[in-house]
Amino acid sequence: MVKYETETLDRTFAALSDPTRRALLARLGEQQSLSVSELAAPFPVSLPAIMKHLDVLTDAGLIVREKTGRTVSCRLTAQPMEQAMNWLNRYAQFWSDRFDRLAAFVEEETWPTQPSTPIPARPNRRASRSRAGSARGRKKSMPPGRKPSS
Repeated sequence: MVKYETETLDRTFAALSDPTRRALLARLGEQQSLSVSELAAPFPVSLPAIMKHLDVLTDAGLIVREKTGRTVSCRLTAQPMEQAMNWLNRYAQFWSDRFDRLAAFVEEETWPTQPSTPIPARPNRRASRSRAGSARGRKKSMPPGRKPSS
């Protein structure tokens, strides 16, 4: 059995759980490298908010930031995503095997089109009346501290 670095996987999946961070990664997937301001341009959030998202992505190892002069550029890194994909593929294989076995079972069995013995109908029972449905059973709401008048 392959041992996965739990902490790395946790950080990867936590980083991927946010739609803004996934969108940032998608933008970086379209181009090799983008500056922080270019990355932030299409988002309706502030630059400091984008910086916090980039911090999470950097901590997870999903991106690398490089500073050249006054410009900070970001680019994708593959290793944490590969580990996450390996983990997911393990479970995809598990479920694929289970569904294949279910399909084989369903295809093997001969299923009757109609039941051989009719199912008896249940006798029609009258529902009991609820006190909540009658006027006698309802309590009238009173503001606190007031006594009902007689």
